[in-house]
Amino acid sequence: MKIQCKKVAVAILGYNSCDFLERFIPSVLATNYDDFTVVYIDNDSKDNSVQLVREKFPEVVVVEQHENYGFAGGYNVGLKNLEAEYFVLLNQDVEVDPNWLRPLVEEMESNEKIGAAQPKILHYADKSKFDYAGGCGGFLDKYGYPFCRGRIFDLMEQDSNQYQEPMDIFWASGACMIVRSKLYYELGGLDHDFFAHMEEIDLCWRMQGAGYKLRVVPSATVYHVGGSSLKYGSYRKLYLNYRNNLTMLLKNLPSNKVWQIMFIRMILDGISAAQGVLTFRFNVLRAVLMAHFDFYKSLKSTLAKRKQIKKVNDLSTVYNKSIVFQYYLLGRKTFDKINWKLK
Repeated sequence: MKIQCKKVAVAILGYNSCDFLERFIPSVLATNYDDFTVVYIDNDSKDNSVQLVREKFPEVVVVEQHENYGFAGGYNVGLKNLEAEYFVLLNQDVEVDPNWLRPLVEEMESNEKIGAAQPKILHYADKSKFDYAGGCGGFLDKYGYPFCRGRIFDLMEQDSNQYQEPMDIFWASGACMIVRSKLYYELGGLDHDFFAHMEEIDLCWRMQGAGYKLRVVPSATVYHVGGSSLKYGSYRKLYLNYRNNLTMLLKNLPSNKVWQIMFIRMILDGISAAQGVLTFRFNVLRAVLMAHFDFYKSLKSTLAKRKQIKKVNDLSTVYNKSIVFQYYLLGRKTFDKINWKLK
């Protein structure tokens, strides 16, 4: 039997996360909005995460899972237990502003064709800067590289309210995303084969194929620690990013672009690997090689998924230039300098 939640189920997925839960759940419970239920989904933690939540935060609903399904699988399995109009996927390492939730719900209710939305995400350690994982809305360039309004590659801009207007985006961040529960189920949720990283971009791409759009709502603000599950620059994180990006592109690119873009991405990944060697970051070389090897191993299953997805030939939220070229060769390192314009 499903757990009946209020209109919004704020679902926090955690694994061995006592410190973050104790630090950040109080901010979620202090939200200035009445119609929500806080749910903690535990991914088979080996510490006292479940006990801590039950003892310190008895108003939080706990869903225990007896296997670590990763980010994608963890949410897919855990959310099946919940009944709510909206799900909020909220990272365990996020502090929320008291007024973060209402603007997101109001945005969703302003247009039934909005599939998901995200708040402005600032960096917890320096709240004057945008955060790596989502900034003020996610985008994709023509070759499949993700970037954000407020964060391109590793450069996180200062937030001076320069990106305060809501707008259509390509992807909403998995660090904090509100999504229609019905649509989540209809699209099969996050792709569990991704395990972690880029699964939310893949889901948002599929939403657009289904005729929905994504929004960023900068009047809602949260603060993200980042790197709590997999450290930035670690081999595992690099590997998942390279592998999952290739898988996502093959799944979702339209037929008239897929093979050209895939070929160019293979070359660009090769350049990344070579650069890793030249700068003595051999974990980059290893990550690229293993990612490509495993991508080819799963080619059959990825092509089977591709057949089930409705493709979009022309998306207004795709940046029709190379963000790599703009950033590294032209030195345009901030969103307002990349000659962004909607098609």
